Amino acid sequence: MSQGSAGVRGFDFFGAGELPAPNLPADEVASIVRERWGIVAELSPLGSQQDQNFLARVDGEPVGVVKITNPAFTAVELAAQEQAADRIAARAPAVRIATTTTDATGTPRSIVAETSEGPLSIRIIEHLDGGTLTGGGYLSPATIARMGELAARTSLALADFGHDGLERVLQWDPRHADRVVELLAPHHPDPARRRQVTDAATAAWADLADVASALPLQAVHLDLTDDNVVCSTERGIRLPDGIIDFGDVTRSWAVAELAITITSLLHHAGAEPASVLAAIRAFHAVRPLSPEEVAAIWPIVVLRGAVLVVSGEHQVQLDGGENAYAASGIAREWRMFEQAVSVPTAVMSAVIADALDIPGGRVGPGEAGTPGGRVGPGEAGPVSRPGREASRYASPSAALLDDRVASSPPAALLDDQVATSAVRLDVSITSDDVDAGAWLDPDLEDRVALAALDAGASVAWLERGTPRLTASGTHSTTSSATIPTGVDVWFAEPQHLSAPDGYRLVIEAADGVTILDGHMLARTRHRIRLERPDGPKVPHLVRPEYAAGWLGLTGDPAMIMGLDTRPASPGAPRPAGSAERDAAALIARRDRAFAEVQEHYYDAPPRIERGWREHLVGTDGRVYLDMVNNVTPLGHGHPKLAAAVAKQLRTLNTNSRFNYGAVVEFSERLAELLPDPLDTVFLVNSGSEATDLALRVALAATGRRDVVSILEAYHGWTYGSDAVSTSIADNPNALATRPDWVHVLDAPNPFRGLHRGTDAARYAPEAARRIRELAASGRLPAAFIAETFSGNAGGIPLPDGYLAEVYAAVRETGGLAIADEVQAGYGRLGEWFWGFEQQGVVPDIVAVAKAAGNGYPLGAVITTRQIAARFRTQGYFFSSTGGSPASSVAGLAVLDAFRDEGLQRNAAEVGAHLKGRLQELATRHPLIGAVHGLGLYLGVEFVRDRETLEPASEETRAICDRLLALGIVMQPTGDHQNVLKTKPPLCIDRASADFFVDTLDRVLAEGW
Repeated sequence: MSQGSAGVRGFDFFGAGELPAPNLPADEVASIVRERWGIVAELSPLGSQQDQNFLARVDGEPVGVVKITNPAFTAVELAAQEQAADRIAARAPAVRIATTTTDATGTPRSIVAETSEGPLSIRIIEHLDGGTLTGGGYLSPATIARMGELAARTSLALADFGHDGLERVLQWDPRHADRVVELLAPHHPDPARRRQVTDAATAAWADLADVASALPLQAVHLDLTDDNVVCSTERGIRLPDGIIDFGDVTRSWAVAELAITITSLLHHAGAEPASVLAAIRAFHAVRPLSPEEVAAIWPIVVLRGAVLVVSGEHQVQLDGGENAYAASGIAREWRMFEQAVSVPTAVMSAVIADALDIPGGRVGPGEAGTPGGRVGPGEAGPVSRPGREASRYASPSAALLDDRVASSPPAALLDDQVATSAVRLDVSITSDDVDAGAWLDPDLEDRVALAALDAGASVAWLERGTPRLTASGTHSTTSSATIPTGVDVWFAEPQHLSAPDGYRLVIEAADGVTILDGHMLARTRHRIRLERPDGPKVPHLVRPEYAAGWLGLTGDPAMIMGLDTRPASPGAPRPAGSAERDAAALIARRDRAFAEVQEHYYDAPPRIERGWREHLVGTDGRVYLDMVNNVTPLGHGHPKLAAAVAKQLRTLNTNSRFNYGAVVEFSERLAELLPDPLDTVFLVNSGSEATDLALRVALAATGRRDVVSILEAYHGWTYGSDAVSTSIADNPNALATRPDWVHVLDAPNPFRGLHRGTDAARYAPEAARRIRELAASGRLPAAFIAETFSGNAGGIPLPDGYLAEVYAAVRETGGLAIADEVQAGYGRLGEWFWGFEQQGVVPDIVAVAKAAGNGYPLGAVITTRQIAARFRTQGYFFSSTGGSPASSVAGLAVLDAFRDEGLQRNAAEVGAHLKGRLQELATRHPLIGAVHGLGLYLGVEFVRDRETLEPASEETRAICDRLLALGIVMQPTGDHQNVLKTKPPLCIDRASADFFVDTLDRVLAEGW
């Protein structure tokens, strides 16, 4: 497979000997540039492994890159590089290409100059602005995908390119990787690392040998890496769209273009093998990969990492420590290699094939009639996919039971009689056994297993492939290993198992010690796997991202043991393949049946099917910290609320026209929380209905139709509540479509509003004057409505005294004051239960929802007996589920929890801690313009410039996406969508608050 040097027309690495990079002084190069091109430039050195590069600036503006080529490379090779660049520029016009051109006078920009180191080829290459991806910063999935797309477009453009200058032997060509590692590894100074590299390279080379003959050859850039792309910036988001440095253009395997690109991404912050799947998918979408190429990708990645490590160390020694670029890359190259070998090649090949939904990689034991075999060139072997395994492992000749056990009915493990008493346990996210946070108990699995045995089961077992919530944990920036590659079994009686043909039987005790003799004790956990004999050791639990690969290396012991592996119920979870694919499929179904205007968080959201306290759980067992759910102040899955509502639903659920106690008790207790004279309650289903009803009550009580609201506010989606909503984030046409009976005041935003800082005191008198002017013009207001805390604007407190002055003005004209407490109410501010208390006022009408039912449909309007009585002129009022027995019981359970669990106090204490930590972040990260809010009603506002306050809207969205990848659910808010909506459940503890801040700190430091 590795090519010799016979017939090579250009550079031959193996015949060239040492290859020190040129090292000309900058002033000498500047002199040559001035003399030969007439350019008086200031030169700054740029890194290169074997050449020498300078950025040339004139009057501070870049004019090109001066490249001094290593003298080992011929003129024919340089010509091939220039023509390759021209070819890509012509065939991929959307890609910016750094080409060698002529200046305005026609002077060539490529010459051979006499230098202090002899004749050297010097070129001036076009400078592309935007900067590269050099460095260790985080790369988003969109950026990684764009890298794959660039590689694909390059590959297509060069597919039929031929040139004599391509006939060269480079150390970077993976076709020669075995020889390069063999030649340079002895120079690595660390024996342990040297052995690790050579062993990995040897194994990868063997893997590659299976498919090498089927890999197409063509011209390749061969160095399309993070250092050699340039980016365009669109409103703060950088995406690669240009290619530089064609010095490694040669003829090699076409798939090497992709493999080399993705290898370069592995050293970036947060990168791991699964991270580069976005690039592979993008490449495949433009330039489809064959099964053989899929199988070759990861072996080439490993070999590329090995070559980088040994080459970097060799170049540093060769240049006597003077090549700062090579020296600085040692740690980076080692991280690439470590990531490349962190997952076995067989696993990654199967993961890649699974992601592309095409045959490729290796097959698992027993597949296609070739136990333990590999897919060779031209073979389209099946890809092992969890959930598609059917009965392929259930072979009569492969029984786990040895003859002695199988022939003795009393001792048989699972004969027909015993099999019927086997109990399959369930600790997935849909199981009742994991309710109320039980999944966090490390003894849960043993407890439910022993309970099953005590109830008469002969076997209790946990199935292979189904995500186990019990294996997950909170506050993790990576997914947990939740997918079992085998089964966990508890036997009522001692048992003995032996390996079937074609498999390696692995039995582990609960402490992880392998049981070599196959003898297992009663009432003790045993982990049982069927592994491929020639495969790597398989972990018993693996992360979801790699499950498709690991499961492909194992069989299902349950099938061979005769256990029933059919789904327990139609909705039961099945073995994990791709949680991402499952989530995408659900979104597609949602889009077909659910009105599109009902948006969802994130472009590619995970599928969430469970919650507990301040945590949300995906179907793969990944646990996310929920920092936005102000709908559930008690947290998710609250046991007492669930029990109370369930009991009521079993007993009675009707409407409030019937006479039952719950509606009365809830109304009484809610009214008691309000100051006099607010004593009369209407119950509805939601916050939108609450604000709509509040408006209707005000209009009926005053006999007027005009309403005053403030800008940047959201009050709901019904006709009335939408009419007074002015947030353009929720409705871009909110201002243009507002009816004539709604009049708006300036948003009293002291951070970015019309009046800022101490000048914010001007908002109240200006608002009062506007209300009086409306009244004087004959538009007497029925009501003034405002959030008591500007939540939709980002958790911004109203200026001191604002509501007092505005309420006085509207009452002076005969109108009523409506307090929208849908978000701020119910203790979220910490020190105050209601937002209006912070302003020292008492409204005439209060609208309440969200927190009132902890997610159960419940809202309320509270007003005075006199005002409520006037609404009788509108006829009867009725809400089908507002005030129903179940919703009333939910409301009572919420009030009980506030009383018993100290949620308002927790909001004050944890909220103060959280805000303090966020404010400290602002001292280190200029993107944070301000931290708004009180208690657990906070907003972190991002700006591109603290003077102009230009909103960092795109950055905020990207930061939310990165936070999701790191295990935190967060969303933007505000008219500019540049504020983190920090409104978690009120049960959140300090550990969760710290996890959020620490992770946000990481994102702001590493990038998004």
